[in-house]
Amino acid sequence: MTCTKILNFIKNALICQILILPIMSTAFGLPTLVVGHKNPDSDAIFSAISLAHLKSQQGQPAIAIALGKPNPETQFGLDFFKIKAPEVMLNVANRKVILVDHNTYSQAPDDIKQAELIGIVDHHSLGDISTDEPIEVLIKPVGCTNTIIWQLYQQAGIPIPPSIAGVMLTAILSDTLTFRSPTSTESDEIAARSLASIAGVEDIQQYAQQMFLAGEVDLKTASIDSLLQRDFKSFEMSGNKVGIAQLSAFNFELLKKRKKDFYEEMQLLLKQQGYKTIVLMLTDVQSMGSEVVLTGANQPDIAKAFNIELNNHSGWAAGVMSRKKQVVPLMEMVFKNK
Repeated sequence: MTCTKILNFIKNALICQILILPIMSTAFGLPTLVVGHKNPDSDAIFSAISLAHLKSQQGQPAIAIALGKPNPETQFGLDFFKIKAPEVMLNVANRKVILVDHNTYSQAPDDIKQAELIGIVDHHSLGDISTDEPIEVLIKPVGCTNTIIWQLYQQAGIPIPPSIAGVMLTAILSDTLTFRSPTSTESDEIAARSLASIAGVEDIQQYAQQMFLAGEVDLKTASIDSLLQRDFKSFEMSGNKVGIAQLSAFNFELLKKRKKDFYEEMQLLLKQQGYKTIVLMLTDVQSMGSEVVLTGANQPDIAKAFNIELNNHSGWAAGVMSRKKQVVPLMEMVFKNK
């Protein structure tokens, strides 16, 4: 083979890789990927599972993936209802993708702009995701993405398998803190009762307590950095990188005892990853409030917005239990006014 033929062969191979393979990935039957946000919680993982099943039943083959391993609470739900955790898959380029439980670039797969985004199902405020073509977007003001997906099952007339109903129930109870959260709606309670009946859960409150206690099993022993990242979300607020984490517990003292360690880890993360401010919500499910721990800029303004008195960079915020509804809007207002 001459040098010219070799060069032409290489050129054609590269053209095939760049132009043809991406087309083949979507045109020749690869299933759609359904994925929740980074540092996935129960709703992120279980909404991917439940929506992927629904889409597949509707003739659109889909599989659930995750951007991280299940936390202990989520693993409890998986084990209880005998469902395998989705594969952790960080790269989605050249694949059809549906996002669930988020709609911002900071929480999506890093290469989401190289994927074909075809849908969003979420219960958060509208984020910064944009597309070149129209896509299906369903965002509703309810306490959990799985509540919306339950409604989609009802509209489609497609039965929900008991195991999937069980993890959907788990997600709703988790996100609404068993209907204690200010984000909880009547729709969430209706969906939860229906799903409990399908899954064979006779006592919702008892199951919820088992679920939350399972999520607290390692609060004494897990590393501080892993706990801080367990439910950590990044936001862009008026050009500032802001991190907001939340940990909830029935046994609040387990969290409170490690508050100093959390603060030190937050300071380290602030410097290493360029955050302007990091907020940690240590939420007491029984007392229905949160110890708000602050690091970084604008602490006096944030404390004023929350109407709390800071003592060693933290203060008790009675009734504050929802990051989405009670913390993010206040933080955005603080940074908008700076």
